[in-house]
Amino acid sequence: MTTDTVAAAALPEVEPRRSRGLRANGRRAMTAWLFLTPALIILAAFTLYPMIQAVYLSLTDYNLIRAAEFIGFENYVELFQDPSFWNAFSNTVLYAAVVTPATVILALLFAVMLNQAFVGRAFARTAIFLPFIVSLGIIAIAWAFLLDPNIGLLSYWLSFVGIVPEQGWLSDPRYAMAAVMVVGVWKNVGFYMVIYLAGLQSIPVDMYEAARLDGAGAWQRFRSITLPLLSNQTLLVTVLALIATLQAFDQIYVMTHGGPFFRTETLVMLIYREGFQELRFGYASAISFVLLVFVFILSMIQFGYLRRKQVTY
Repeated sequence: MTTDTVAAAALPEVEPRRSRGLRANGRRAMTAWLFLTPALIILAAFTLYPMIQAVYLSLTDYNLIRAAEFIGFENYVELFQDPSFWNAFSNTVLYAAVVTPATVILALLFAVMLNQAFVGRAFARTAIFLPFIVSLGIIAIAWAFLLDPNIGLLSYWLSFVGIVPEQGWLSDPRYAMAAVMVVGVWKNVGFYMVIYLAGLQSIPVDMYEAARLDGAGAWQRFRSITLPLLSNQTLLVTVLALIATLQAFDQIYVMTHGGPFFRTETLVMLIYREGFQELRFGYASAISFVLLVFVFILSMIQFGYLRRKQVTY
């Protein structure tokens, strides 16, 4: 029997096996899609459809009293000429520019410190993480009492070092934004600390021991080993922190309502005011779409920059 005869005899066996493999892959894919279908339906109903509806509303003049009237891009033209929008935009950028790096840096420092063995480490980890699982509205109420110029314990302590705002922390235009920034950092730093702790515990100890034998000090080991090998966690933390700060609302609404004199009014606060107080849902939808585009662009820039600095090991 020749080689060609053997190959020809084997061909009928190869094709059925390949067909059976394709059918098995198709069945697995169908099973996966069936499991995903409920989640996809919920995602489409509660995320995709509202986004499409918001884009449509941004092109209309709509309140709850009369039907939506299509006006094209008039809301966007008005938006970019509105001083209230630019005030809220600048407040949002300021809040994000301060709170995002402060939260990331503190989370990294806490993670490095709490990655060391010492008495009370578990308590310290829990104490720092605990604010994240508490409602931000409840936390904001507690901080409003702490900063009250008449009964606030924190205001009383700060008075001993000469820090006494005449109108109170939340009523003084010079200090109100700083107060809500502190609450924003304090609320989320524990969550990002846990992400960094997970990254630190995945770094091989052998690297630190080799660097120590080569004479590298603590700062050199941190700069040359810890920071590069935490690049994946840093990418995740910074993107999450930036998105969270650009959507700041809860503590600002509870503590200052956007005041005093709109000094703490962010874009989300402006969306709330225009939509649910002024009943200008079309205009509020236009602001929300601009915020969405702004968050997406910044996230992509941040992702692309940090992606190039990632280290694999």
